[in-house]
Amino acid sequence: MIDFGLRDEVALVTGASSGIGQAIALALGRAGVAVGCGARVRTRAAETAGLIEDAGGRALALEWDVTDPDQAARAVDDVEEMFGPLSLAVNNAGIGAGAPALDITPQQWRTVYDTNVDGLFYSCQAEARAMRRNGKGAIVNIASISATIANRNLTQAQYNSSKAAVVHLTKSLAVEWAPLGIRVNAVSPGYTLTPMNRRPEVADLVVEFADTTPLGRLAEPDEIAGPTLFLLGPAASYVTGVDLLVDGGYCCW
Repeated sequence: MIDFGLRDEVALVTGASSGIGQAIALALGRAGVAVGCGARVRTRAAETAGLIEDAGGRALALEWDVTDPDQAARAVDDVEEMFGPLSLAVNNAGIGAGAPALDITPQQWRTVYDTNVDGLFYSCQAEARAMRRNGKGAIVNIASISATIANRNLTQAQYNSSKAAVVHLTKSLAVEWAPLGIRVNAVSPGYTLTPMNRRPEVADLVVEFADTTPLGRLAEPDEIAGPTLFLLGPAASYVTGVDLLVDGGYCCW
């Protein structure tokens, strides 16, 4: 029998304060998972943790700047002390950035990579150290369709290349950690109705994004959460090293 259940597992989610990360944390809570909700500002993490608890779930708010490897280790320790052995993790924390490539400064470039690549690696490393000790684990890294395409009418070489690095890092870790019983996969969302895409100043771009997506609309954050939970769960027990495009068909064109 195929098992889609996650009840009584323990998870960490970075970037859990809003958008896709918050939707994933809430979905895990609804599935019976104890969730450590990480965010750079603890009060923002506490908002998500509070929503999970209000719905009858278990959650812990964590102040977690992913660019600091020591904070990653503390987050793992804190969630294990509260809920028990860590078995699941979703690394969603990331920043967007755009500028013509000829104008990107070294600092602008470094800032994106510090969070999107270095920070994601530190998170994976801390999580996998616990999972190795616990004898099992599943990690999902949130990448982007920008790892696969160069987005039309957007100049964001630093962002696109950072997300491509996430995908290849995911594959590399999947191979290396398979003998440890740890699966590592990526989810690459297409254009999604996060707070960033609900701003009035990008309204025209959002219409263009929808028009150039075969399904004719942007994703809701919950529509990214579902595939993420699938990859974390026992139904995906033979899936590792995959980059799952969740894009409404955008990359088909």
